[in-house]
Amino acid sequence: MNRTAPPGRGAAHSGAAGTVTLSGLPRGLRRPGLIELTARYALDAGYHVVVEGILSADRYGEMLARLRADHRGHTHGYYLHVPFEETLVRHATKPIADVVAETQLREWYRSLDLLPGGAETVIGADSGLAATVDRILRETGLADLPPLDR
Repeated sequence: MNRTAPPGRGAAHSGAAGTVTLSGLPRGLRRPGLIELTARYALDAGYHVVVEGILSADRYGEMLARLRADHRGHTHGYYLHVPFEETLVRHATKPIADVVAETQLREWYRSLDLLPGGAETVIGADSGLAATVDRILRETGLADLPPLDR
């Protein structure tokens, strides 16, 4: 289970869950609960799951801790540490750049917002996309597994 990583082999991530699934639902619905439910469902079905997104420790930490504690296999956590100025540069390349303003990014941004207990490996902004994906696949053992054919 990766907190911040490109989706792969099974994914429950806040970006898709928030944008697609929750966009028309009542505001009081808890996003962490839906992500947890989705991740548990995929894990119970035998998939390797990546939980990915901007998951603040105060809002998502308890949910991630429950998933980590209950998971029967190996669990890995990663935190991509990108300074705010680089976050702005990367954000400008995304389809939502015109929708989400810099002021909103500043409200969301939390430098080194790590989970307690050293549960995550920090990956710096100097790690490129391919190198980051390769590292995570290698360290988690997913690089050596065949894709599920279901």
